[in-house]
Parts: sequence; C-alpha cells; structure tokens
Amino acid sequence: MSMEKTITLHDKRFKPFISYEKISEAIDSLADKINADFASDPEPPVLLCVLNGSIMFTSELMKRLDFDAELVSMKLSSYQGTTSTGEVREVMSLTGNVSGRKVIIVEDIVDTGTTMVSLVKTLKDKGAKDIKICTMLLKPEVYKKDLKLDYVGMEIPNRFIVGFGLDYDELGRNYRDIYVLDK
Repeated sequence: MSMEKTITLHDKRFKPFISYEKISEAIDSLADKINADFASDPEPPVLLCVLNGSIMFTSELMKRLDFDAELVSMKLSSYQGTTSTGEVREVMSLTGNVSGRKVIIVEDIVDTGTTMVSLVKTLKDKGAKDIKICTMLLKPEVYKKDLKLDYVGMEIPNRFIVGFGLDYDELGRNYRDIYVLDK
C-alpha cells in the first residue's frame, strides 16, 4: 500500500516521510535485539506502553517477542500542539506493579529526553529492579541527556511528525505511515 500524497490535520499539512514497510523492518530489528536479551531470562519482564503514542508500536513489538511479558501502561504529557512544554505531567499513573521487576519502557519517540528521565525516576521510585528503554524513533540532534537508550529503531531529524501512533492535537495516530509537517 503506497502512502497518501499529503494529509491535513486541523490547520496543518503533512507529507509522506517513513513508510509502514520501513517502520516494520525497524521493529523486526528491535524485536531481534530484545529477544536476544530476554528470551532465556526465566523472569517475564514488564513492558510499559507509554500512552497514547506508543499503542501501535507496543502492539507491533509484542507480536514479535519470543518470551512472556506483562503489559502495563501509563500516560504522560509534555506537548501542547506542536511544541514541547518542557514540563512532564503524569496524566494516568502506572496500571501495574513494577516493584522488584525488570521493565522495558516502550516509547514511540524520544526527542529532548525530558519525559524519559522523569519516567525512569518514577519507575525507580516505584522499585523497578532494572529498566531498559526501547524507542521506535530518536531525534539525536535534540537528545542531550545522559540516559542510555537501549533499543532505538530509527534516528530522524528534529521535525514534527504524525502517524503510527503519533499525533497533532490527538489527530493522525491512525495512519500506518509516518508523515512530516509540510513547511
């Protein structure tokens, strides 16, 4: 299925950027690495889906894992419209217990890393034994944190994108492909 030419969400136009096929290949590669790290582990880890953006990514990733895992989620917010507020709010707290557990954070995108630093602190405060970070997308030019990202699907430029779970004021998450703001 080919990507649509452009899409309009609210007052902005977006053009095709990353095809579902490329996304799928990146997820295959991430799953291979995670399987290598966890398949022989007797203790099922906890997959933490960061809502709402990571729903599609988490779903696709889980289907490719060769080991049992529990799924929990939480919702954080640091965006208004197309800009990051730099302030992380917990909109919905953790849906399960991570105390004494290994946790794999499944995030759709890491840009400045502020949300991730806050999330890791929250998980440590709740007693997580080990925390790995898996992100589908990384914006390396704006990521300046010391936090190690264990699994990165793709690096992208610092542009505003939608699709495959990512939104612009809650629209655009449903597209299989990823689109970039058309300047």
